[in-house]
Amino acid sequence: MKIGMSHGAGGEVMQDLISNIILSNIHNTRVNGGVGLEDLDDGASIPLGDYEIVMSTDGHTVDPLFFPGGDIGKISVAGTVNDISVMGARPLAIASAMILSEGFPGEDLERIVQSMDAVSRETGVSIVTGDTKVMERGKLDRMVITTTGIGVVKRGEIIRDSGLRPGDKIILTGSVGDHGMALMAFREGFGFDTDLESDVAPVWGMVEAALEVGGVTAMKDPTRGGIANALNELADKSGVGMVVDEDMIPVREEVRAVSEMLGIDPYEVANEGKVIMGVDPEYAEDVLRAVRKAPYGENARIIGEANQDSHVILETSLGGRRILEAPVADPVPRVC
Repeated sequence: MKIGMSHGAGGEVMQDLISNIILSNIHNTRVNGGVGLEDLDDGASIPLGDYEIVMSTDGHTVDPLFFPGGDIGKISVAGTVNDISVMGARPLAIASAMILSEGFPGEDLERIVQSMDAVSRETGVSIVTGDTKVMERGKLDRMVITTTGIGVVKRGEIIRDSGLRPGDKIILTGSVGDHGMALMAFREGFGFDTDLESDVAPVWGMVEAALEVGGVTAMKDPTRGGIANALNELADKSGVGMVVDEDMIPVREEVRAVSEMLGIDPYEVANEGKVIMGVDPEYAEDVLRAVRKAPYGENARIIGEANQDSHVILETSLGGRRILEAPVADPVPRVC
């Protein structure tokens, strides 16, 4: 087996790599009965007394380092904060390791660190420790950042991505495909005017607003593989199906235009500032109103409902129905 780009792009190929090589060779995967590695959730948990510590770690290889709407510094902190958030935990702290190529511009490094600090201050999450290494010129593509986050939640109140139940409403907090298509348009240097930007942002405000209302049964942030991958993961791990209304899924016109030009399905493209929530139907409208009042949540919508079937079904704008399958991999590589 040779490792290819698709093995790091989300979807079925990456899941096969994780199952066949990583999980099959690691045997101590959980602490005190908490959420562990083999659960393949957005993070893990360590129960301690009345609380659970939630941990998540991310390696960031985004290309380019600076893109419309953000940079590798912003995405490194926001992405880890988001993985902690969708577990239902309040993010507290970040550890950061940076690996730099010899000759990396100091002014670029300062700009990236300032972006990390800005997200830290916005969310109230402290960057508490870190490490910096330099590799010889030509041995590394400019820069890699790895961030590890911790958060805290009351014991037993973790939100899992396997908690969907038939009848739960599916809430999507905003438009899809923004991050991946913004990077692709920028990389390709498309010669048309567009204000398309990445949606990279911390989602804790939206999550906190939803949790304060109650009724949230499952959450996931649709990063690599987009909403197609995230919806299928939620359904598969929860043992349910769902029906999703295509007309309720917001896609920006700029995203649609770039997607059509490149032949890429925006449902399979990464977002970096959105959440998919499963919510008890009795709470769904109240949760939706709360999320819409939170930062970045003004375009949230109820897009579907979980059921007792075994597929994610998309009701199309043309009045048909089709299975929305998980992608083999995200068609836009190195998005995070």
